[in-house]
Amino acid sequence: MFKPAITGTGVFTPPNVISNAELVTAFNSYVDIFNAENADAIAAGSVDAKAYSSEDFIYNASGIRQRHVVDKTGILDPRVMHPLLRQRGDDEPSLMAEMGLDAAQKALAQAGIDAAQIDLVICAASNMERAYPAIAVEIQSLLGAGGFAFDMNVACSSATFGIQAAADMLRSGSIRKALVVNPEICSAHLEWRDRDCHFIFGDVATAMVIERLDEAKGPCFEIDSTRCATVFSNNIRNNNGYLRRSRPDGMADRRDMQFMQNGRKVFKEVLPMVSDHIAAHMEAGNVSAGDLKRLWLHQANKTMNDFIGRKVLGRTPEPDEQPNILQDYANTSSAGSIIAFSKYSNDLKSGDRGLICSFGAGYSVGSVLLTRHA
Repeated sequence: MFKPAITGTGVFTPPNVISNAELVTAFNSYVDIFNAENADAIAAGSVDAKAYSSEDFIYNASGIRQRHVVDKTGILDPRVMHPLLRQRGDDEPSLMAEMGLDAAQKALAQAGIDAAQIDLVICAASNMERAYPAIAVEIQSLLGAGGFAFDMNVACSSATFGIQAAADMLRSGSIRKALVVNPEICSAHLEWRDRDCHFIFGDVATAMVIERLDEAKGPCFEIDSTRCATVFSNNIRNNNGYLRRSRPDGMADRRDMQFMQNGRKVFKEVLPMVSDHIAAHMEAGNVSAGDLKRLWLHQANKTMNDFIGRKVLGRTPEPDEQPNILQDYANTSSAGSIIAFSKYSNDLKSGDRGLICSFGAGYSVGSVLLTRHA
């Protein structure tokens, strides 16, 4: 059995930033237009008037101050309220592959290896730009990597599930080096016209090189163990898909074709699930709360992370023990915990322990116990 390690990470951050102030201005303009156009129906009681959003509401509900997006023009247009992305030719790289390529090249550079040495590429993300050919195979081709590649979709837990898949194959000896890439264009599946969620998501791409510990060329993190779990729930759902046009109402601009969640139920059900999952993983690995120097949690909501941090450590975590990037990036689905890991891990010393955890729709939860090797 070989020991797997994360030897490099990379983050691609889109240049376009939308502040809460900009978002609120656009959303409230949309509300004015909607309420004016539906004034008679609202007065008759057949349509509900839409309410304004505010910067205080957004920050208090989420801890988010801004988000990076691939396109902000359409999102901030009250007559559009979604990204405007050009149609790419089949001979051009897809947008997801282009983003993933940037993050992957940074991860490879940090690991000090060439793309040709890679045996496996996993594109693990909450949504895929297309069904086939796989985005992972496209990234593999653009990189000039060897071996094989495949896509993986486990919503916000995709990155940690991808780490487990790559680490398991590396332990068995079937591969030596892998790339797990997480390109997330969350702005395209968000309903920007819904006050309850219009502020949640942003876009980004992350990547990790996972290889044999004995082949690492510099500081790295040994993957001590991984643990994944799923429980079916409809409380986070998206009903879009390739069968859409085959159904009578499939071409309608339906609300359920974008991101939907029952936030209160998600809080109530996911928090104990994640806390118990981490506790069981730590117990199985003989890791105590005092052994953990850092928690890199899924970046969905600050209140959720604060709750999980207190449960795991048995006290309120110090800011450097549970770093948040949510305020700058918003929820970037599977990439969030990896951004936090990439940005807040280099200061750890040899022998320090840490845990990556992501969770989301499914429900799904994945955790990775790590030890620093300097």
